[in-house]
Amino acid sequence: MKRFVLPIAIALVVIYMAETAASVVLGGYRPNLVAAFAANEYILSWQRLPYPGYYEVEVLKAPPSGRFPAPPGQRLFSFRTWGNSFTINDNYPFRTYWRVSAHGLFRHPLGGYSDLLDLAVLTGRSAVDFQRLKPVATCSYPAAAPAADKPMLSWTTVPGAVYYEIEFLDAPPENPGGIEPSQHRFTHSREVFTNGFNADFSRYELSRLWWRVRALDYDGDPLGVFSDAQEIFIDHDKEQTLRPLPTTVFNRDGLPTPLYPAYSWVPIVGAVGYEVEVLSAPPELPAGTAPSVHRIWSKEVSGFSCYDEEPRVTPGTYYWRVRGLDAAGEPVGVYSQAGSFVVDLKRGNYAATLGDSITHGGGAVSYSPGDWEYSFQTYLNFPVVNLGRSGDTSETMAERFERDVLPFRPKFLIIMGGTNSLRGGTPAEKVIEDLAAVRAKCLAHSIRPIFLTLPPINPEAIRKVFNEETASNWRQEFDTVNNFIRQQRYYIDLDPHLADAGRELPDYYAVDGLHPDIEAKKVIAQIINAHWSRVTR
Repeated sequence: MKRFVLPIAIALVVIYMAETAASVVLGGYRPNLVAAFAANEYILSWQRLPYPGYYEVEVLKAPPSGRFPAPPGQRLFSFRTWGNSFTINDNYPFRTYWRVSAHGLFRHPLGGYSDLLDLAVLTGRSAVDFQRLKPVATCSYPAAAPAADKPMLSWTTVPGAVYYEIEFLDAPPENPGGIEPSQHRFTHSREVFTNGFNADFSRYELSRLWWRVRALDYDGDPLGVFSDAQEIFIDHDKEQTLRPLPTTVFNRDGLPTPLYPAYSWVPIVGAVGYEVEVLSAPPELPAGTAPSVHRIWSKEVSGFSCYDEEPRVTPGTYYWRVRGLDAAGEPVGVYSQAGSFVVDLKRGNYAATLGDSITHGGGAVSYSPGDWEYSFQTYLNFPVVNLGRSGDTSETMAERFERDVLPFRPKFLIIMGGTNSLRGGTPAEKVIEDLAAVRAKCLAHSIRPIFLTLPPINPEAIRKVFNEETASNWRQEFDTVNNFIRQQRYYIDLDPHLADAGRELPDYYAVDGLHPDIEAKKVIAQIINAHWSRVTR
């Protein structure tokens, strides 16, 4: 063995010297970064160097000053590859800047950084490409199959839309693809908080009309243009049974069911409330008005979503549906079609996430944890079950540990909690005590606790949306808790990557100042992905 040591050492010295020389010779080299679109993905590529080495793909939340390394907090995450291409799919945040640099085997820089690639511009999601933010109708009522006078209309969601405006026209719009209402509008509604609307044409004699919809932000400003106008034929004599349209789809793309499911739907005409029921078997009368004999849980709500209050820890297949209720509590129409979800405790054996609503999911004011795009678990590269519960404090997280975590026996538990406590005035020392209790329970059951620092919040936005005040010393208290988290053996730092210059959560990350929206959920997930091997090895 010893006779190989000297030749290997000499070879390493030669490579090191060659690489040092190459870094000088290639000092003016900068990768020419280009992008191509294929199969709903963007493929970044650059020319390969004649010298052996690897390439670092760097993702930044803001353009750096010049061609220098990004300062702390500005660099979100990075990737290394021996090839000369990298694929960006929809799991990555689009409000980011990408660049590439080459490095030798001994990490010597081989030249400088490539030009920046603005992903928002590349994907058409920047302000300059406003036209591409356009809903697309997902229903059709042609002359051969007309609608009754209360048709259910639906369309694709616009990411970040807080609500929608739908307008009905007696002629095709004179301004297709625009943002202004049409002069042919005869009625409209802005009371549309999901990607569907149960229209009521019973007061109109029209048998043919057009409709279109556009997305709006919290302040009612358009987020894009109107959808293409859809012609719709109405048969006022056609019989129709009203039923809510479920919008929550569980186990999409193989995702496990959250411990506390949330259910959402498109409301129906005439209903002032709704009742959701969870069943242990398919309903015996799929289009009935009476509760099922298989009912195991139910709840009445006034909106268009419902949060399950029971942790679903008993394995099996479950079903859920919703019906409308009038002011007297009597059924309006019939139950919706039944959706299903599977509870499989083995899905949480590897990793689980424990926390409050930031972990549970939802955002942009109108979206619940039932909208999978608003859960950071959706974008993780490894299997994980969501044990989050909206409204949790650090104390309630610790209290429910045995009931909610232990049935899954995860190897790794991702922990993020304390935001509700701190913004409500609970001292940081109490939150630290609760987090330490969660850590102790993890270690007692051979679970590795992996802490996430608390993302910042935006008190002004919270006041605007929720009419709630935030403790005046929230930033100092957050810092105290986050400093405790940074002292743990296993942690991932989120706070600096989600903060603006004033160390608050910017509105493009969270409309309501508290719950990160899609873009921020992708940032959280990709930061976790980038550090996962470090905290699990």
